Amino acid sequence: MAISQDKTTRDKKRVSESDSHMRNPGMPFDIDMFQDININRSAVERRVATLGKRRSVKKEWQAAWLLRAITCIDLTTLAGDDTEGNVIRLCAKAKQPVRTDLLKALGMEEANIQVGAVCVYHNLIKTAKQALQDTKIPIAAVSTGFPAGQISLDQKIRQIKKSVAAGATEIDIVINRAHVLLSDWKSLYHEVAKYREACGDAHMKTILATGELSTLTNVAKASYVCMMAGADFIKTSTGKESVNATLAVSLVMVRMIREYFENTGFKVGFKPAGGIRHAKQALEWLILIKEELGDEWLHTSLFRFGASSLLGDIERQLEHHVTGRYSASYRHPMG
Repeated sequence: MAISQDKTTRDKKRVSESDSHMRNPGMPFDIDMFQDININRSAVERRVATLGKRRSVKKEWQAAWLLRAITCIDLTTLAGDDTEGNVIRLCAKAKQPVRTDLLKALGMEEANIQVGAVCVYHNLIKTAKQALQDTKIPIAAVSTGFPAGQISLDQKIRQIKKSVAAGATEIDIVINRAHVLLSDWKSLYHEVAKYREACGDAHMKTILATGELSTLTNVAKASYVCMMAGADFIKTSTGKESVNATLAVSLVMVRMIREYFENTGFKVGFKPAGGIRHAKQALEWLILIKEELGDEWLHTSLFRFGASSLLGDIERQLEHHVTGRYSASYRHPMG
């Protein structure tokens, strides 16, 4: 049942290589770089329909991919009834996301498997910081009037600065969707550039709320503009829209990331979020990233899942790999 040592060594080498990219500094606004983009939805849908059919990941390879997926999860709690106790439990799970007996059976007990980050509201940053003080797990905070973003720009800037001062090392911001819907790309650029400046050394993940942008062409243009403005990651959704992360939207966004890299030499990360609950879905997104961007992006510094329940299903699948039996979901609680 153990994952082969050769594969573990290759993964460690890949991690060290992919973690060394330079941060995207952004660039001056240039409408000529994106104004002619036009996305063919039918072609996008045909492409994503092949993802689960052209590749089949089984047995120890599936277990290895699922362990990689865990390291790319932003373990998230963004509920109205969040308490300090919930966040403490979440952080405990972030530090030990897979049961020790399963890791031992997989030969990965020394691999220090942890999630990519813990994501909370601003008022719970302090609790998360205390719970994670003995780790290097980043703390991400949602900001700028999350999820709707319907507050003033000055308020948004203050929110970012307060969260950074409180200890957040990553900031998930939301854009003003109206700029996209009105094709006011210059205003979108300047808004996001101001967010990036307010973030300082904290990495900025820019949430497009793609379910509210009307067209895939808008998604593509918004992705490019946000990268021009200095986004470290572009993220599909808040998780609060009626339509959240889809493979079609993700394909469009990762191809914009590829184009931006080809044009500038800077790598930008990608984060699908909202509605990703099952291990099978995680594998589909990993396949998408591998095929469209390559192994360099299959690392926590360039790829994240925004999820709250995905981890439980992945752990359940790993238990099936080890024991040959499926357990009830309640055997894999948050913490």
